[in-house]
Amino acid sequence: MGSLDFHHVPEKTNSDPPMANPMDPEEFRRQGHIMIDFIADYYKNIEKYPVLSQVQPGYLKKRLPESAPYNPEPIETILQDVQDHIVPGITHWQSPSYFAYFPSSGSIAGFLGEMLSTGFNVVGFNWMSSPAATELESIVMDWLGDMLQLPKSFLFSGNGGGVLQGTTCEAIVCTMAAARDQMLSRIGKDNIGKLVVYGSDQTHSALKKASQIVGIHPNNFRAIKTTKSTEFALSPELLRSTICSDIDKGLVPLFLCATMGTTATTSVDPLRGLCDVAKDYDLWVHVDAAYAGSICICPEFRHFIEGVDGANSFSFNAHKWFFTTLDCCCLWVKNPTALINSLSTNPEFLRNKASDSKQVVDYKDWQVALSRRFRALKLWLVLRSYGVANLRSFLRSHVKMAEVFEKLVRENKWFEVVVPRNFAMVCFRISPSAIRKAPTDDDGIDVVINEVNSKLLEAMNTSGSVYMTHAVVGGMYVLRCAIGATMTEEKHVLMAWKVVQDQAEAILSTYH
Repeated sequence: MGSLDFHHVPEKTNSDPPMANPMDPEEFRRQGHIMIDFIADYYKNIEKYPVLSQVQPGYLKKRLPESAPYNPEPIETILQDVQDHIVPGITHWQSPSYFAYFPSSGSIAGFLGEMLSTGFNVVGFNWMSSPAATELESIVMDWLGDMLQLPKSFLFSGNGGGVLQGTTCEAIVCTMAAARDQMLSRIGKDNIGKLVVYGSDQTHSALKKASQIVGIHPNNFRAIKTTKSTEFALSPELLRSTICSDIDKGLVPLFLCATMGTTATTSVDPLRGLCDVAKDYDLWVHVDAAYAGSICICPEFRHFIEGVDGANSFSFNAHKWFFTTLDCCCLWVKNPTALINSLSTNPEFLRNKASDSKQVVDYKDWQVALSRRFRALKLWLVLRSYGVANLRSFLRSHVKMAEVFEKLVRENKWFEVVVPRNFAMVCFRISPSAIRKAPTDDDGIDVVINEVNSKLLEAMNTSGSVYMTHAVVGGMYVLRCAIGATMTEEKHVLMAWKVVQDQAEAILSTYH
């Protein structure tokens, strides 16, 4: 590295280098070109890297100095260190062979929108602090709501409204806080210990974290069991019986999180039936469509959120499968006043005529933090640069590639598809029938087949050729092939399947 291992900061001397302005436009232009070239080359060569980082914990501390440099270093030296020391420790989420978790898809428009937002570096906590930041966000959220065919009651044009949060967890915290305060205003704040939150055993852990943050008693969090017979979706009948049991105990049902596209299997909770139950007991219903919500801009997938008119809030992550880069969670609410009542503060230093007029949106009152980024710019650039038609085509191409992978799995006698595919993720595993040396009892074969699939995943990921992750549902260890990286093409899917087959053949040979 170009820096020394200083353990103290020496006093300034006359020989110190002259200080350059950190925002000199011409130097920014020069370094900016270097940075763009570096990133472009990274994407040009991304397939040369192992998808899953192969470093060991603590690797970076051994490579970097113990303290920051006293004198400045050139961008060229810093980027060389990025290449030599940082890139090896990156798991390449944008690799075309990345099939793990859910995608975090990027795009040129998303990157440039992020650059523009960072370049302006505004802090848009209220309308006055940057009117364009607030107004563009409101406009873009209505555009996107129209693309999803959300009920007008969720849009600003229908007295609802949308806001860009960082993550789904933030969206759930905010909506749950609003639901909590609405309920406590009726039953009294001393009864917070009676409030109950509902989800399924497939609901994202963000719901439990939000419950903890909002102050729900740990004993009042319900993760209702799902089964393979319902494709691991939440049953309205079980929800109703659970609610009735809680009411009999003197508890107060508060909040339901229904999911469109669960993390483990992309199962879809039946919104219409769940909302009907929730309406009978006055629950706030939030729809978490973090992964799959984006596909609903395609008319043939819109049916997956039928019944959303019965919900109170809806969110999806544009940074997952909508080419907009982290972080960008889109949240719509029917009753913005409920959010504002729970989350607003009005210190004197933020007072201004526009806010006092109640004619503008102050997004600080729609979120936990005061400061906020100009996220709307990158979403606006994505929508304008690609248009609805191309965005639909991109998403459909991922679904078609998932269909190809699913077909290959079904045609191979060693494997089985564990749950029906809804979108662009295939849940599969080596089938118990592929194991010749298998225990005869059910418990024994379950242990062995889970072990085999765990070994398969480890072998695939260690190879560096692909990266997939797993889930455990109904006691089954399943592999998840989530297609959605922007650069993925069918050839990468076919290659991934070859890796699966080759590694499975080696593992199964020890069980024959």
